[in-house]
Amino acid sequence: MQSQEMAAKIANGHGFIAALDQSGGSTPKALRGYGVDDSEWSGDEEMFAKIHEMRCRIINSPSFNADKILGAILFEKTMDGCVADGTSVPDKLKSRGIVPFLKVDKGLQEEASGVQLMKPDPALGAMLEKGKAAGIFGTKMRSVIQSANAAGIAAIAKQQFEVGRQILSHGLMPIIEPEVNIQAADRAQSEAILLSEILKALDSLPGGEQVMLKLSLPVEANLYKPLVDHPKVLRVVALSGGFSRAEACEKLARNAGMIASFSRALLSDLRVTMDDAEFDAALGVAIDEIYDASIAGQ
Repeated sequence: MQSQEMAAKIANGHGFIAALDQSGGSTPKALRGYGVDDSEWSGDEEMFAKIHEMRCRIINSPSFNADKILGAILFEKTMDGCVADGTSVPDKLKSRGIVPFLKVDKGLQEEASGVQLMKPDPALGAMLEKGKAAGIFGTKMRSVIQSANAAGIAAIAKQQFEVGRQILSHGLMPIIEPEVNIQAADRAQSEAILLSEILKALDSLPGGEQVMLKLSLPVEANLYKPLVDHPKVLRVVALSGGFSRAEACEKLARNAGMIASFSRALLSDLRVTMDDAEFDAALGVAIDEIYDASIAGQ
């Protein structure tokens, strides 16, 4: 798939984006959920090898196909790896009609002013060039809003869009992800402030440029509809954010135009002990449920 074809698929396709981008901090928990105990690996190299096996099993599964999946977000080591036949993971995805994205943030700073900004990354430019050379279409970067602090949320939006412009300058599509903690008591207020800040940031983008947005499922259904309809937004996707798959799908279906980009809610029923048929069946059920919720409002 060429870049224009990938952009059209993401903009207009019916389906969702799979998040397969657990990084160093979240990998042990993901492996435990899959049924791989901490005692079964030692050190980062073995840990990442285990998670790569899981991801390759997902990508090679018959149910993981372009009929219902538009794209997949990868961790750097997954992008660098290959599936069993020696094909790179991005090339394997594209051969199946699935658009590859790359997680590019390096984690979160300590909380200040009610938010956790992304850690500075002086090597981002090199990562973007590496991703582009590997055939990646776009990127994803996460920061977190913990409370409704207007100054903190403004700083989150400012940082996200500054990095987004750097990503655009490398010819890649940024997924801007200012997650709102679903446990926050003032979550609705945070979401309202965030909406205002994103709209201001979008207005500052040069004409003809677009970004994607990955947002927590809002308290108020359709709060983010102005972003879904905005000409400078290619697509708005939702993270599950700790909701169960059933909860996340129910909330997503009430938000017109938003589609899923779930990780835990997609993978929660998969186990290393399953045979291939059981594994594909469990994955297929999750894919069907998330797909149905994603197209409910389209």
